[in-house]
Amino acid sequence: MPLSKKRIGIVCPYGWDTPGGVQSHIGDLAEYLIAQGHHVSVLAPALSDSELPDYVKNAGRPISIPYNGAIARVLFGPIAFARVRQWIAEGNFDLLHLHEPAIPSISLLACWAAEGPMVGTFHVAAKRQKVSFAIVPFLEPVIEKLTARIAVSEAARETLTEHLETDAIVVPNGIYAQRFKNGAVEPRWSGNTLGFIGRFQEPRKGLAILIDALPEIVREIPDIKIFVAGPGNPEDALEMIDPQYRARFEFLGRITEEEKANFLASVGLYVAPNTGGESFGIILAEALASGASIIASNIPAFSSLLGHGQYGTTFNSENSHDLAIKIVQLLKDPEVRLAKATLGKKYAENFDWDVVAEKIYSVYQMAMVGGRPVTLSSENRGWSKLMGRGE
Repeated sequence: MPLSKKRIGIVCPYGWDTPGGVQSHIGDLAEYLIAQGHHVSVLAPALSDSELPDYVKNAGRPISIPYNGAIARVLFGPIAFARVRQWIAEGNFDLLHLHEPAIPSISLLACWAAEGPMVGTFHVAAKRQKVSFAIVPFLEPVIEKLTARIAVSEAARETLTEHLETDAIVVPNGIYAQRFKNGAVEPRWSGNTLGFIGRFQEPRKGLAILIDALPEIVREIPDIKIFVAGPGNPEDALEMIDPQYRARFEFLGRITEEEKANFLASVGLYVAPNTGGESFGIILAEALASGASIIASNIPAFSSLLGHGQYGTTFNSENSHDLAIKIVQLLKDPEVRLAKATLGKKYAENFDWDVVAEKIYSVYQMAMVGGRPVTLSSENRGWSKLMGRGE
């Protein structure tokens, strides 16, 4: 990364205090850039200032909206717009990096309010969302202001091309691969075990698919156990499970990064039964880096990330029977699991921040050609004009 130090403003659309892949990506990127000597300020919605990193500026309390098969906690409106403008005015930024600027959020507001070098990163791979229809009249001219666009996967790029008729450079999400390479195998999670990490109460995460597959798995693997990590109320999940199988499940709650590395290194199989709405899958990249054996649904983003079967096994999405058959096959064939896991661990080096951050910074450099700083728009870009209600 060049020695020239820059002032970089990054906008996170989602509530910072809600766990999520976008927030994790932005936090890791910000900390990597800061470690390289750059000044970085992240603007994000948050419930309070109490646990925010020093580099995060609170834009205000987010609200919940349905988006991409889940509940997104975002911030939008005239008060948020004023805070965004103030942050831009005081930041003296060389570049803005806006994440998910195509949804009603502070990223879209920043794109509307600013002029100068702006990079947009698009994370979503999904069908057109209802929430997007409401903002289509002014969305495309706002997105056209971006100097450069990044998509985190081919699936995200295709979504962008299909719905906004524009293109992007594909740069994957980053992980700290070394952190996961050093995971310690813990006996409590090892053996004929399945691991799942995620917000299991969200239907699109697919825990119900795994639950439905369990009777078939148990017939062939009588000592199977399932460990579920992530936020949520276990009682809600247990209600979906036949009482005779409940003792096979252990809900771990949220786990630390160190625990996650050990967990992924330990479980017999890591299972990602997601039904859609994923554009990359940071957890799969982390599982690859840990040397985990993986089985995942064959949604486009996961199939691509797993090398179409080279680094992990896929099953027909939402098909619990196919999932059960393949889990049994893999647990009974450790040689196949080891071969794919070994290849996957090497492949995961492509997602290390040392590689990914350089690619992102090269996009920054392209956007900053000419040396023009970020400023507030010289036009009268007020809230009412954004909503098409005034000049």
